Amino acid sequence: MSENYEEWLEFAKTLAVKAGEMIVEARESSNFVRDYKMHHELVTSTDIAVDQYICSCILESYPSHRILSEESSPSMDLGNIGEDIPVWVIDPIDGTVNFAHGHHHVAVSIGLYIGEQRILGVVNAPFLKECFWALKGSGAFCNDKPLAVSGAKELRNALVATGFPYQKTALTPIIERVSRILHHCQDVRRNGSAALDLCWVAAGRLDAYFESVKPWDMAAGTLIAEEAGAKVGYYLSHTATWPDVVNGEGLLVSSPELYNDLLVLVDLGL
Repeated sequence: MSENYEEWLEFAKTLAVKAGEMIVEARESSNFVRDYKMHHELVTSTDIAVDQYICSCILESYPSHRILSEESSPSMDLGNIGEDIPVWVIDPIDGTVNFAHGHHHVAVSIGLYIGEQRILGVVNAPFLKECFWALKGSGAFCNDKPLAVSGAKELRNALVATGFPYQKTALTPIIERVSRILHHCQDVRRNGSAALDLCWVAAGRLDAYFESVKPWDMAAGTLIAEEAGAKVGYYLSHTATWPDVVNGEGLLVSSPELYNDLLVLVDLGL
């Protein structure tokens, strides 16, 4: 099946670029409607439109593949999928709040895994005019230029990114972790798109990233960071039923030399 990987990658790039054009057009024309999931999580009509576009293209081109998407199939049962079935993991707009408020840190994220292997990832940031991508074992790229992690070795000089949960009752442990990081590192960033934060670790713009996220937030970006030389691990035990390959609970991704020291800081022993 490896002979299909390049084909799938080019397909994913094409989808991500077209989806990015849809996002830019929607915001420039103010042609989108705001709504809320679970009473607190923002979703727009553009999220839905982009999701429908990407998923329909995948189903038309690869009807035997499966799709895990934040908007149209967030609860898909992945337990009975065979080890050789490709699964696409889609976030039509990662950074929806940024999108709705006119910020540029917005991305389309498309990942694909088979069994326990991340195969490809594409993260397109249309307002930044940057498309990040990686294919397993082939390195990571942004606009076709190779990426490499910062190689930072000192925590006190490290720039670390994270995010905050929609559920405000879950803020306490993340605030404790941020406090620990701030006391030991140069600074913390909260940019509003996990997919792009992971790509920025890959590009050396960030030295590390930690957060608990959903599969569609991290499936593509984690592979991109890994292929750029980042170390990928976890500071929490997994309790969700997602396969480990796309489980973002307690995700920690960093330049390799910083990883162990960061793990000590973010592991609260909970």
